[in-house]
Amino acid sequence: LTKGKAFSDYGWLWFISDLLFQVLNFIHKYLGSWGWSIIMTTLLVKLVFYKMSESSYRTMALQRKLKPRLDAIAERYPDDAEKKNQATMELYQKENINPLSGCLPTLLQIPFFMGLYYVLIESIQLRLASFLWIPDLSSKDPLYILPILLTASMLLMQRLSPPHSDPVQDRAMQVVPIFMGVTFSQFPAGLVLYWLTNNLLSFIQQFYVMRKYQAV
Repeated sequence: LTKGKAFSDYGWLWFISDLLFQVLNFIHKYLGSWGWSIIMTTLLVKLVFYKMSESSYRTMALQRKLKPRLDAIAERYPDDAEKKNQATMELYQKENINPLSGCLPTLLQIPFFMGLYYVLIESIQLRLASFLWIPDLSSKDPLYILPILLTASMLLMQRLSPPHSDPVQDRAMQVVPIFMGVTFSQFPAGLVLYWLTNNLLSFIQQFYVMRKYQAV
C-alpha cells in the first residue's frame, strides 16, 4: 500500500487506486508531468483491455453490417415489439453475435475510472499539479476545454456505433454525450483527461476494426 495511506482513504477500490498511483508515480519519475503520466497510464490500461475491446468492436462492426436486415425486421413488425425482438435475437444467433459483449470493456474499465478519482482527490502529490492550461488536475478544468473535447469525442464515437433500429432511441442517445459533458465539467480535470484519452484511443481502435470488417 502507498506509504502513509490507509485502506479507507481510497475507498473500497483501494487496491486499484493504489496500483494506479504506483504506475502514475513511476511514470512521473521519468516524465516529470502528472498530466502526461495520466495519459500514459490510460494507454497502459487500454493495452491491458486491448484484445477484449477488439472483440467488442468486432461485434459492433458485424451489427453495423446487419443494419439493413435489422431495418427489414423493424418494418415487418412495426407494431409488435415481441416478434421484432424475437426475430432480432434469432438473427443475432444465426450470425453468432452477442449484442451485450459491446458493453463489457466499458463496464470493466469503470473500476479504474473510480480508482483514479480517489487517487486525484486523496493523493497529496497531485494537489495543485498543473498541466498545460490546467492549474490543478485534482480540480475541475476552469476553462471547460476538456469537458468540451470529451463531448466531441463521444459524438465522434457514436458515428461508429451501430445505429438503433428505433429512431427514437437514436435521438435519445444523441443527448447522452452532452449530458456526460455537463456532468464531467464538475469532475477533477485529471479524471476528464483520463476518459478523454481513453475515448480517443478507443476511437482509433474501433475505426481500425470497423475498416477491417468493412463496416465503415
